[in-house]
Parts: sequence; C-alpha cells; structure tokens
Amino acid sequence: MDRLRIDKWLWAARFFKTRSLAADEIGKNRVQVNGDVAKASREVKVGDTVSLRLGSLSRVVWVRGISGQRGPAPVAQQLYEETPESLAAQAAAREQRRLGSEPALSIEQGRPTKRDRRDLDGARRADWDSRWSASIDPDDET
Repeated sequence: MDRLRIDKWLWAARFFKTRSLAADEIGKNRVQVNGDVAKASREVKVGDTVSLRLGSLSRVVWVRGISGQRGPAPVAQQLYEETPESLAAQAAAREQRRLGSEPALSIEQGRPTKRDRRDLDGARRADWDSRWSASIDPDDET
C-alpha cells in the first residue's frame, strides 16, 4: 500500500477520533496537502506535507508512513514527522497558555453570597412597598 485517502490516514495517525470527524474537518477546508486544499478522497503518499488546523493550533507534518489501520499511539506517531516550525509554534503556544492569566481572576463578582442575597431581597421588598400604595388607609374613607 503506497497511497491512502487523507481522511483515513488522519484517522489512523490519530489526529481525529473518527474518520467522519476527519472528513468534516477536510470539508471545512482545514486540511491541506502539499499546499493545496484537500478533499476527503485525496490520496496521500510518503513524502507529502499535510497541514491541518486543530482548534487554534496549526500543525504541519510530513507523511512518513501509510497505514489503513488505527493502532496504538506510539505506532501512529511513526506515520508522520512534525516540521521544526510546527514544533516551535506549538512550544510558543504552550508557553503563551502557561503565562496567560487565570480566567477566573477576570471575574469581578460571581454568585452572590447568602448575605448578599438577603440584602438584594430586602432591597426589592422595600422598593416594592415604596413604589405602590395599595394599602387601605383608614383615614381616607370616601
């Protein structure tokens, strides 16, 4: 076997969990083979360059082997070799995530505490009573 469909190869190389997920990503033009946008039926061979976008990360790999079967991860990693530029971009993205701020710190105020809740309920009740005068005033009998 010297050629294989790109969707099947991406599945066998463990870039995607299912072959249909690989085909969906190919259909969204997120996979390129040798610089050209690929279709799911495009065949890859050893020596081709495959660039794909996984979330916010772009990866560029060289095809080093062809396999139609999905095997364990160490075997799947032998099917491709990542380019040095792609490895550098991954390391930079990893460092950026590490240095990034904690998302929870950007929240200024979260759920109200029990005391806050009681204050809110009390304020609503007081506001309701002052806005509407639906009480019967015994002095005002007409």
